[in-house]
Amino acid sequence: MIEIPTDLPADLVPLSWLIGVWEGTGVVDYRVGDVHYEAEFTHRVSFSHDGGSFLNYAATARTLPGEGRDAQQLVAETGFWRLARPADDASPGPGLLPALGTAPARTADDVERLRTADGFEIEVGLVHSDGVSELYLGRVAGPRIDLATDAVVRTASAKPYAAATRLYGLVEDHLLWAWDIAALGRELGSHASARLARVA
Repeated sequence: MIEIPTDLPADLVPLSWLIGVWEGTGVVDYRVGDVHYEAEFTHRVSFSHDGGSFLNYAATARTLPGEGRDAQQLVAETGFWRLARPADDASPGPGLLPALGTAPARTADDVERLRTADGFEIEVGLVHSDGVSELYLGRVAGPRIDLATDAVVRTASAKPYAAATRLYGLVEDHLLWAWDIAALGRELGSHASARLARVA
């Protein structure tokens, strides 16, 4: 059963099933030419809110130690998840610019008007510790989220990374996800997946 916090802004109700801290394990399986990247990892993901119309996101992953290898830090990510909604005069930004007007608090009916035939459109901005930034567009339909990159930006020191898709789903009280990437000169393909349980 999904419990919706009473202090949750209406915009976040379609994403409310994500809120919390999730931990578990996953696998990396990615081939580039003759190189096979393969590992098991631990993963911790946190979705929280601070009263705004977006979810705060943070995630870390480390390989599992084994066969004489110590655990290795993989990537850390931070970002924001929100429903796609056009900005207006009552929206702050860009930067620290305040809103020019005051909008009434959004209601469930306001959010429901954003629903399409196959769910709610969402926007996700993520920054990786390895110098990659991604802007995902996608949709949430019940306890399932499909995302695809609309833009990828990387620093000069980051490894080649061109595109990605992600799938998240709530299955038997576990957060399952799969992440496909186009990186290191390879076309979009399966890269990693994990199964996470909500922790207290």
